[in-house]
Amino acid sequence: MPHILRKHRTAALVGAAVIAGAACLPFAINTSNAFAAPSDTGGILAAGGSFAAIVDADKPAVVTITTTMKATDVSADQQSPMDEQFRQFFEDQGIPLPRQAPRNPRSQHAMALGSGFIISPDGVIVTNNHVIDNALDIKVTLDDGTELPAKLIGTDPKSDVAVLKIAAGKPLQTIAWGDSDRLKLGDQILAIGNPFGIGTTVTAGIVSARGRDLHSGPYDDFIQIDAPINHGNSGGPLVDREGKVVGINTAIYSPNGGSVGVGFAIPSDEAKAIVAKLEKNGSIDHGYLGVQIQPVTKDVADAVGLDKTGGALVAAVSADTPAAEAGLKPGDIVLSVGGEAVKTPKDLSRLVADLSPGTRESLAVWRDGKTIDLSVTVGANADGQKQAAVENPDRQGQASGQPSLGIGLADLTPDLRQQLDLPRSVSGAVVASVKPDKSAAAAGIQSGDVIVSVNDRPVHNARDVKAAIAEAGKAGRKSVLLLIERDGNKTFVAVPFAAA
Repeated sequence: MPHILRKHRTAALVGAAVIAGAACLPFAINTSNAFAAPSDTGGILAAGGSFAAIVDADKPAVVTITTTMKATDVSADQQSPMDEQFRQFFEDQGIPLPRQAPRNPRSQHAMALGSGFIISPDGVIVTNNHVIDNALDIKVTLDDGTELPAKLIGTDPKSDVAVLKIAAGKPLQTIAWGDSDRLKLGDQILAIGNPFGIGTTVTAGIVSARGRDLHSGPYDDFIQIDAPINHGNSGGPLVDREGKVVGINTAIYSPNGGSVGVGFAIPSDEAKAIVAKLEKNGSIDHGYLGVQIQPVTKDVADAVGLDKTGGALVAAVSADTPAAEAGLKPGDIVLSVGGEAVKTPKDLSRLVADLSPGTRESLAVWRDGKTIDLSVTVGANADGQKQAAVENPDRQGQASGQPSLGIGLADLTPDLRQQLDLPRSVSGAVVASVKPDKSAAAAGIQSGDVIVSVNDRPVHNARDVKAAIAEAGKAGRKSVLLLIERDGNKTFVAVPFAAA
C-alpha cells in the first residue's frame, strides 16, 4: 500500500538511507571538479531551455553527508522471523533444534548517507535532521572529493532541519536562499543530491502542489514536486530557475520505496528562519499551548455565527496547561495569535511552535457570537507534546441533534452510563438512533454518541439538547454545533439544518 516515507536511515550493517530523500548506502561516491568562484545565472535559462548555468553555479555547493551509527543489535533472546520458521520446522519434524553459534557480542556500526548544501563560505551546511539523527560520527564529502569531519551545530527534530559545520581551510562555494513564497504551481525546479550514493545528481521537474501536510509535525507545509528524488537525496537543495534554494528535499510518497514523481521539500522561507536559530542557539525551544483543534468548516461557521470560515476550533483543553490558565474553552475559535491571522489549525500549531516558552501573547477568540481577547503565557514543549494538536479528520464526523436532524435521543441513565463505560463527570444526552438519510448521519453521528454541549451550551439530558437546537433554529442559524463524546474523545461536529 502506498505510503509516505521520510528519507531517514536504517541501521542495517550495509547502511541504507531511507526514503524521502536521504539515503544511506555504502556505494562509492563519485566526484566532479569544483568551481573556484561563484557564477551568476541571472535567472535566465540557456538556449533550448538548458539548466546548465544553474547546475554549474550550484553543484559545487552540494555535499554528501556520511554518518556512522551504532547498528541495531539483535540479542540472543530476540528471534527473527526466519529463526522462528526454522524452530517451527524442526519441532514439527520431531528433530532437536541444532545448536546455534553464539552471536558476536561486539557492537557493530552502520553507515548512512544523505545530502546537504553549503550556505556560508566558512563551511556552514544545511541538511535534514533525520540524515544525522543518532550519528556517532559525521563526514562531509565536497564536490571535488575532499572528505572532512563535520561538527553538529544544531538540530530541530520537529522541523527536521539540522546545521553542520566543516573547516575546509579556504572559502567554499555557497548557495543563496531563495523565496519559496513566490513559488507557484507549475514553476520549474531542480533537485540536487546524491541518490543511492552514486554521486551528485540533478533532476528537474515542476512544483506540483503547495501546503502539503504529512502529519509529521507543526511545521508541515511541504512543497510537492515531481522531480525524482530517491534514497540519498534527503537534505539536498531544491532550487528555482534563479539557482536559489527554495526548499530542502525531505520525503517521498512511494508504494515501493523508489521515486514515483511525488516528492516533498521543506519551504526555504520556513527553513531559513529555523537555520538562523540553530546557528545562534544550537536548538529550538518550541512553544506549547495544550489544546486539541479542528478546522472551521462552513457548517461550523454558520453554527457559531461567523460570517466566514477560518480560524481553529478548540475541541478540548488539557488540564494544567497554558491554554487552561488563559481561559480557553472547548468551542472557542482562535482567530489570531499576536495579531497574526489563524486561517487553519495548522497555522495555530505553527504560530505557537514559533513562540519561545515564557512568551506572553494575545489571542483573538470568537466566543458567544463576539470576539474577545485572551492573554496566554506560552509553555515549554516537551517531547511527545503537540503545540496545538489537530484532531483526526476521521473523527470529526459525529454530532447530533434532535429528531429534525435525523436522530433519536435518550437521557443518560445509570444503566446507559454503565453500558457506555462513561465516567460520572460526563453529562449529556445519548444518541439512541440515527436515520441514515438525514444530516446527522451524513455528519457521522452514531448510536451511542453522547452529546455534551450544543452551540457551546452544556446539556444534561435530551430535553436540553432539543431546546438548544430549537433555539438555534429560531436565531436563524443554518447549522448547529455539537460537542460529542465517543470512546473517551470529544469532538465538535456541525450539522446543517438545511440537510435535515
